[in-house]
Amino acid sequence: MISSLELFCGTGGLALGLQQAGFHHCALIEWDRCSCENINANIAEGYETIADWNVMQNDVREVDFRGSFQNIDIVSGGPPCQPFSLGGKHGAYNDVRDMFPQAVRAVRELHPVAFVFENVKGLLRQSFRPYFEYILLQLQYPFVEKATNMGWEEHKKMLEEVDASSTCVPDYRVKYQLVNAADYGVPQQRHRVVIVGFRKDIEAEWEFPNPTHSKGALLYSKWVSGAYWAKHHLSKPEVPEKEKAAVSRIMKEPPKELPWQTVRDAIFDLPKPGSQEANEVPNHEFRAGAKTYIGHSGSTLDEPSKTIKAGAHGVPGGENMVVLDDGSQRYYTVRESARIQTFPDEYKFYGSWTESMRQIGNAVPVRLARIIGDSVMRVLREGRKNTDDEK
Repeated sequence: MISSLELFCGTGGLALGLQQAGFHHCALIEWDRCSCENINANIAEGYETIADWNVMQNDVREVDFRGSFQNIDIVSGGPPCQPFSLGGKHGAYNDVRDMFPQAVRAVRELHPVAFVFENVKGLLRQSFRPYFEYILLQLQYPFVEKATNMGWEEHKKMLEEVDASSTCVPDYRVKYQLVNAADYGVPQQRHRVVIVGFRKDIEAEWEFPNPTHSKGALLYSKWVSGAYWAKHHLSKPEVPEKEKAAVSRIMKEPPKELPWQTVRDAIFDLPKPGSQEANEVPNHEFRAGAKTYIGHSGSTLDEPSKTIKAGAHGVPGGENMVVLDDGSQRYYTVRESARIQTFPDEYKFYGSWTESMRQIGNAVPVRLARIIGDSVMRVLREGRKNTDDEK
């Protein structure tokens, strides 16, 4: 059994995906009360998949990892993204919500065989680059600790000197990549930085999973084969002018990947919100008031959704809207948003629309988490096999 500890678990998107990949969560830590209550409500309502989850509502800064947990194989989590979000205040290391130091502390105190962390693409912004390099160095050398009175720049210089030494081997082999969830079958354009590390004694090599889906394949399915429209029992429209050049290219060499999944793919079988049938679907209530204004417009049905947002930064609902076939628009229901984030239909949300959307918007898409988890699991099993063979 591969045991894991989830930090900053939110409402459980990353945890659900990693569990589907075979990881056993010893505990999930989250300071936000509403997120913890939502997970516990699903447990109480009998969602068997997470029946044994131990949800700890706690500030991770107060957790004694050494004293509370033993034999943790993997540490995972999504440190709060607000310090690095493109829409936030961009405080980075000056933001009290920067929890990367706590993620590093967990790795240092638990010494897991691997870790998986996720964050927004704003982490790669040029202005944050020195600090991001510092995060990576800390994860490579978590046991080279920062003194109490030492600033992060000074600590970074120390780590760089250690890394340059020919006698030092990093404690963890760390890789990161900016991934688009749509490239892995999530019906949403969602770009996130994923950081994965393996302890130096794990011999098997690991690479980020290859994308399984592509925009080119969706274009082919729409405008060459017509399979997309046939699947949805729709007449094939004329090729949009803006797509004609790309369609000409893919006609010569059809893409090998599967088509990007669209909003229509994700929600086509749900009843119309506000109808009698919709009342039978949990979290599928109609919400009025959707409006388009500069910088905030709905997602089209026949493309992957725009990024589901947490509704922060003074923008109620963010762009969590859909443009229907008749040109009208409405807010996504909570269930539609959950599907776009690839949560199972059995997983419910018990707060208000605003609170549920906040939790869903902050989550890691379950499918993306499972794909990454599958790849990490294969390496851990291979590494253990190599170790056993040497005995």
